[in-house]
Amino acid sequence: MKKSLLAMLCVAAAGCSTQGQVDPDVMQIATTPLTCSNKTECDVWWQRAQTWVTSHSKYKIESSTDTLIQTAGPDGGKRALAYQITRAANPDGTATIGFAAHCDGSTGCKPNPWEAGADFKQYVRGVAAGAPQSGVKPSAPSAPHPDALQGQSNPATNGEAVTQ
Repeated sequence: MKKSLLAMLCVAAAGCSTQGQVDPDVMQIATTPLTCSNKTECDVWWQRAQTWVTSHSKYKIESSTDTLIQTAGPDGGKRALAYQITRAANPDGTATIGFAAHCDGSTGCKPNPWEAGADFKQYVRGVAAGAPQSGVKPSAPSAPHPDALQGQSNPATNGEAVTQ
């Protein structure tokens, strides 16, 4: 009886040992900054960002400008991800595209925000299936600590929110 009670508590506590575990390759892709090198490339990447959010969000897009793509949501208790994509110009003429995804589900988000972030970044860079190739390869960070990612924040390991 104690084992079944513990199992029920584990499920109620959002999965216990398996929740928040993310494949290291997915984590690396999701935490690599998304920085385009010039206006032409940045405009193409921003269009891809719009396309990705449109095709992946369960929520409608509430705002779409040259610097922000934001969906509605998250709705109370739902596991679907709400997205906020930002574009910030850098002094050297490049721009950084930020990705944030969060839900309001007590048992975590679906899809996993890290996996969504990795998929988004690969698509925007043009390395995902079906995306035009840009010739730019993502640089691989050397396992940065989440606090070291300037201008980016990452969630606790519960998988409920991610900002990159």
